Amino acid sequence: MFFYLARRLANYVVLLFIAVSLAYLIASSTMDPRTLFDISDATRDWGAIERQLVEYNISRSTPVLERYQIWITKIFTSWDWGVTPQGTDVGSIIGVRIWVSLRLIILGSIIGMVGGVALGAWTAARQYKMSDRVFSLLALIIISTPTIVLATLLQIGATRYNLATGTEFFEFMGETGRHGDYFGAAFIDRLQHLLLPTISMSLHGIASYSRYQRNMMLDTLGADYVRTARAKGLRKSAAIRNHALRTALVPMATMFAFAVAGLFLGATITEQVFGWHGMGIFGVESIHGQDINGTAAVVAFSGVCTLTGALLSDVLTVVVDPRVRVS
Repeated sequence: MFFYLARRLANYVVLLFIAVSLAYLIASSTMDPRTLFDISDATRDWGAIERQLVEYNISRSTPVLERYQIWITKIFTSWDWGVTPQGTDVGSIIGVRIWVSLRLIILGSIIGMVGGVALGAWTAARQYKMSDRVFSLLALIIISTPTIVLATLLQIGATRYNLATGTEFFEFMGETGRHGDYFGAAFIDRLQHLLLPTISMSLHGIASYSRYQRNMMLDTLGADYVRTARAKGLRKSAAIRNHALRTALVPMATMFAFAVAGLFLGATITEQVFGWHGMGIFGVESIHGQDINGTAAVVAFSGVCTLTGALLSDVLTVVVDPRVRVS
């Protein structure tokens, strides 16, 4: 098992290096930080601006490959991701914003995966019953609703709830706000601000995973090994949990890896709607701001998220499928 996971991790690291390198090369070839300055302003010292861009290693007068060599060397030697066209250290920016996004992505992915698998298995065991039809309809409605629309509807519902109850239970703009001076007030305030964005991100995961899990479960519920387990006297719940669900989780584990990248995209929209300043918004700002180093850093972050999801899916595959352990 250890060597299997080590080989997989080594492959993912190589792929991550290639993806980040290509992202930097493409960004360096297409972005021009000089466009951020007003070229019609005759009072500007363009020579000084060019020298500054060369110092920041983002000048187009320097060959792309030379800039890449300097950039990648600084990362490996001092973990220096460069600076923005305004001279702000990219490492310090992502050091703050990465934790903002991780709070959303980790909670949203875990709740979406666990909730979707549980709901899909439960509805499959109750095929064609009223509960199965109701949850199937709700899942299709959520899947068909864009993230920005769903987040806005949640905001409207939360606002009406606060007005109807005369409370401020739902706090959904920004990461934190005003809070009392009692013990744990700051922590509770952060939870309140985190609640609605997390619901917004996890709902799509629950809805989509439940549909896949339901179909996988329906295939395994009628399998011979499940019927044999039931014939030997095993209770229905135990047969579903130990045999049908475990087998159905094997293909689902692979899906989890590729869903992390999609979750990162959803986080960008969620951050925009709820006023969070995470890596998603930073990625949009970097592209609009002709920030080569910032764009490469965002790609690296999304790649690490995908790598982590892929590695976790491999671990889950090893857990639910013993045959993999000897591969």
